[in-house]
Amino acid sequence: MNNNIKVFVTGASGFIGRSLCYALAKRGYLVHALCRNVNHPFLLKHENISFYNGDILDESSLKHGMNGCQFVYHTAAMAKMWCRNNREFYDVNVLGTRNVLKTAMFLNVQKLVYTSTCGVWGPTIKHPMDEYSPRIAGFPIVYERTKFLAELEVNSFVDQGLNIVTVNPSRVFGEGPVTDSNTVSKMIKGYLNGTWRIIPGKGDSVANYAFLDDVVEGHIAAMEYGLKGNRYILGGEDISFNRFFETLFELTGKHLQMLRIPQKMIKMYSQVDWLKTQITGIPPVFLPEFADRLKYDQKYSSAKAIEHLNYKITPFALGMGKTVHYLQNQRICRN
Repeated sequence: MNNNIKVFVTGASGFIGRSLCYALAKRGYLVHALCRNVNHPFLLKHENISFYNGDILDESSLKHGMNGCQFVYHTAAMAKMWCRNNREFYDVNVLGTRNVLKTAMFLNVQKLVYTSTCGVWGPTIKHPMDEYSPRIAGFPIVYERTKFLAELEVNSFVDQGLNIVTVNPSRVFGEGPVTDSNTVSKMIKGYLNGTWRIIPGKGDSVANYAFLDDVVEGHIAAMEYGLKGNRYILGGEDISFNRFFETLFELTGKHLQMLRIPQKMIKMYSQVDWLKTQITGIPPVFLPEFADRLKYDQKYSSAKAIEHLNYKITPFALGMGKTVHYLQNQRICRN
């Protein structure tokens, strides 16, 4: 048990943050969980979790919540596909991260784990990316660009002496709420409800899918074993769109007639959709830069995390089965 060891977690109502808080609390840590709404319905309650109202853009609330904590997990981020003011991505992901790091240094925190994303590497061509791979494309997606800039902030504070380890999850899925930033669960929910019937192109483009429980354990292992200034990819299996939906069919027995739409048609739709957004302010369904991404794979290797952190990867079908079971039991899907 880890009685009396206090841990600060930002993004406590987020998909990763909420599960991380609960996992730490069950291990006996006293968790200071930062959230903008202490009554948020996604928060998981436990006797070892104390909720602190605050914002990573408010340094005073960071100092209040982080005070007395030995360890910090910074999971909070602006992870949506779109927001009305792109400046919010920079403010939250870059300036917010800077605030967390400044506060951790001021309070002499022993160690901090920063949650980044595999998006900082972006698309792949043939082989999976690892922590030492260069990015092969620009940064058309604002979220990825600002997370990359946040990693530069991390590097700066490492140089100043702060003990920081960065973890880079891929596409995370698992048992948790379906939100705008949780695109994988939205796909699963849509399939179960019969409302998602689209496969991009031939369905052979590949992405890396990481099961939530693995990612949470990877965070905790990074705090315990991760080396200062290092990055660790927390991924899973590389899965094509075809295999993704084949697995859903195998698990549920629900067969849908899927519509294969060429990437060029998706791009044309996204451009019209974006024009609609600019005129009306209505949120887009799909942005052109995301349509462009469909032309490439997103393959990533977790070999470093497996070697250094004893990171475990749950088989994709097993993780998908648990996710489907959770969504059905939560009555998120229609009968």
